[in-house]
Amino acid sequence: MTEVTRESMDYDVVIVGAGPAGLSAAIRLKQRDPDVQVVVLEKGSEVGAHILSGAVLDPAGLTTLIPDWMERGAPITVPVRRDRFLILGEGGSLRIPNFPMPPLLSNHGNYIVSMGNVCRWMAGQAEDLGVEIFPGMACSELVFDESGTVRGVVAGEFGLQRDGTPGPHYEPGMELRGRYVLLAEGVRGSLSKQVIARFGLAEDRDAPKFGIGMKEIWEIDPERHREGTVIHTMGWPLGKSAGGGSFVYHADGNQLFIGFVVHLNYRNPHLFPYMEFQRFKHHPEISALLEGGKRIAYGARAITEGGWQSIPRLVFPGGALLGCSAGLVNVPRIKGNHNAMLSGIAAANAAADAIAAGRAGDVLEEYETDVRSGPIAKDLRPVRNVKPLWSRYGLISSLVAGGFDMWVANLTGWNPLGTLRHGKTDSESTEPAAEHRPIAYPVPDRVVSFDRLTNVSFSGTNHEEDQPCHLQLRDEDIPIRVNLPEYGEPAERYCPAGVYEVLPGAQEDGEARFQINPGNCVHCKTCDIKDPSQNIVWATPQGGDGPNYPNM
Repeated sequence: MTEVTRESMDYDVVIVGAGPAGLSAAIRLKQRDPDVQVVVLEKGSEVGAHILSGAVLDPAGLTTLIPDWMERGAPITVPVRRDRFLILGEGGSLRIPNFPMPPLLSNHGNYIVSMGNVCRWMAGQAEDLGVEIFPGMACSELVFDESGTVRGVVAGEFGLQRDGTPGPHYEPGMELRGRYVLLAEGVRGSLSKQVIARFGLAEDRDAPKFGIGMKEIWEIDPERHREGTVIHTMGWPLGKSAGGGSFVYHADGNQLFIGFVVHLNYRNPHLFPYMEFQRFKHHPEISALLEGGKRIAYGARAITEGGWQSIPRLVFPGGALLGCSAGLVNVPRIKGNHNAMLSGIAAANAAADAIAAGRAGDVLEEYETDVRSGPIAKDLRPVRNVKPLWSRYGLISSLVAGGFDMWVANLTGWNPLGTLRHGKTDSESTEPAAEHRPIAYPVPDRVVSFDRLTNVSFSGTNHEEDQPCHLQLRDEDIPIRVNLPEYGEPAERYCPAGVYEVLPGAQEDGEARFQINPGNCVHCKTCDIKDPSQNIVWATPQGGDGPNYPNM
């Protein structure tokens, strides 16, 4: 392909991603200086189309950003009224009382929300301040200057054919350049991965850790609905097979947000996270809620779970990492949106100060300092040992030891267990298939449980077929030559959208074939994380492609 000539546009700050972190940064920049030029680029077809979160929102970040959000009509109207924690067995449950839990785990003062709708509202607030927001604009490349400083991104490239060459309707996209570039792409962002590798931002940090979260929205019988009720569960069906748990949130309009999280450091490659979710819904506690209801939406996304010790260096020449690109989720609280917003505010303050001082393209050390010493640190440091304890010792031991560590940290600011390390990455945790028994899963009944492809049809996912596959293999032979005999090719199971298949070989050669169905992809990026050979690279498809979540 010959070198492409692109037009360029200059801004003060270029923000990649219209999630809570990116939009918070855009709003705060305009609050600080109405004349600063800010653009937000969003790969989804509209703001909110790619947003998926539980979600119980701690409003601390939004209150810092927009104190009168309630008067402005933010779609945050369902306060948490009841909060329950359950440990499930196959046929029953044990409720954990709220009183022995550290206060930081309380949901008092929080709200059940659709983060997609919250982001749509935030986008309106940003545009009212003069922020330019361009949805459907995937950012495919970083732009560097001769010194290696990040100066911008390439966005809006359309019309490449499957072989990567320009088609008849090719549009080269534009270079959007800024004095600073803020990456708020979410979990495992493709540009964020590049800057972390290029600038060594993860050196001397613990391994990043992730989970896969799957979510359905149900309309349920009004008599079974209890608006404002929050339920979290642990235990069955995962047991000792993997870490994880569920959330069940009674939202408004008789809607139930039901989701299931599986930690991606599981060892058994036969584990099928999606089918664990479907099996979970048949538990008596859950199936009773769903009886007479109907599922109306489905989606999935990876979740950052490494916490404090896995956060990379957040700043690099010309930019910074925000929100889930930085890994700011509080795992025991099952919350990250408040920290995403706080990170956006902190990055914007640092950039605004730099611009006011006439700076450009340098390292925003003030942002790094704020995250390491401010409210985000106060939220993440006390809980930093919960995830590694769970990974090492299992559910019950981690509840006891982790609870003790959090209680002491909550009372004194000191963690008696110090800082535990995670050890292996999630891909390295996968063990050979021969060391584990296959798991037999019940066939979905199409009433409470569903097959993957049926559920994907409820995600609104759509991709232009005649474009390069955005799921790239470093070596096309590895799935059949290595992953299949060694690990039973777990891509067939860890993907929550049925993207990967091993097809039996044709009669003439008898060899199996690895097939990728990119049209099914819901952009969760689990494959980029869990593949035991680290052979799959998730890249952005053209803008607007992917899921179109209505109110996830």
